[in-house]
Amino acid sequence: MSSPSLTLPSPGPAAARKRRLLEILGAVAIAGTYVYLVLNQPTDITGGPGSASALIALSGFLVGAVLLIVAVLPTLPASTVVLIPVALVLNIVLGQFVGSTLVPFYLDAIGTVLIAVLAGPAAGAATGALSSIVWSFFNPTVLPFAAGAALIGCLAGLAARHGMFRRFYLAPVAGFVTGIIGGVVSAPVAAFVFGGTSGVATGAIVSAFRSMGDTLLAAITKQALISDPMDKAIVFTVVAVLVYALPRRTRLQFPFIRRHRVLAGQASNEARTQAAAATTGSPAQPTGQGS
Repeated sequence: MSSPSLTLPSPGPAAARKRRLLEILGAVAIAGTYVYLVLNQPTDITGGPGSASALIALSGFLVGAVLLIVAVLPTLPASTVVLIPVALVLNIVLGQFVGSTLVPFYLDAIGTVLIAVLAGPAAGAATGALSSIVWSFFNPTVLPFAAGAALIGCLAGLAARHGMFRRFYLAPVAGFVTGIIGGVVSAPVAAFVFGGTSGVATGAIVSAFRSMGDTLLAAITKQALISDPMDKAIVFTVVAVLVYALPRRTRLQFPFIRRHRVLAGQASNEARTQAAAATTGSPAQPTGQGS
C-alpha cells in the first residue's frame, strides 16, 4: 500500500500550474541570488550571518527553497517528508567530516541525491539549498554554495526521471556529468566570494595549480573538474545502492518512482500485473499517482 500524500490526489490543471509557477519562482530566486554573489563578490559573507551580504544571500536562498518546498510538498508522501531532515543531517555530517580530511572529495550531497531520486528534481533542489542554509549556521563558508547544491539536487532528479538509475552502471555516469556541471557553476563562487575552497585536500590542489601560474578562477575550476565529477559519481553510486537495497514495497511508496519508473524492473512488473488482470478478467490495480 502506498504512503498517502499530504493532500488530495489527482490535482486539477489549475493546481498543477500553480505548483509549476512556484517551482519556477523558487528556481529564479536561487539563481538570482547566485548571480548577485558572483557579480558583487561580497567577501564579507564568510564572516557569518550578521553581515549584509550574508543576510541577502540567506534570504534569497531561503525564499527559493521555501517556494520549492511549497510547490512539491502536496505531492510528497509522508515517508519522503520524514526523510528530508535525515538527508540534511547526512549531508552536513559527512561534508564536515570529509572536508577536514586529506580526501579530495566532499560527499556532502548523498542526502540531496537520495531525496531527488525518491521524490524528483524540485524536492532534490529544495533539499540541497536547505542543507547549505542549515550548514551555514555552523560553517558560514558553505552558504554561497547553496545554488550549486540546489542544482545538484535538480540534476539528480532529472537523471532519475530519465532512467539513469534503471541500469546500475548508468548512475555513476550521470553523477560524473552532474559533477562537471556543478563544478563549473560552483567555481566562480569559490573564487570570487570565498577566495578558495574550504576542504584541506581540495585547497592543496588549488594551491598546486596556483604555483604553476594559474589565476585563482582557473585553479579552482581545474580543481573542481578533478574533484567534483568523481565525487558525484561516488555519491550517485552510493545512492543507487541505498535505493535498490530498500524493499520493493518501500520503494514503491514514493509516487515519483512509480510514475517515472525510476528503477529497474518496474515496467516488467506492471506488464505482468496487466497480463494477469487480462487473464482473470479483473481490472488491474493502479500503481498510484506520482509527483
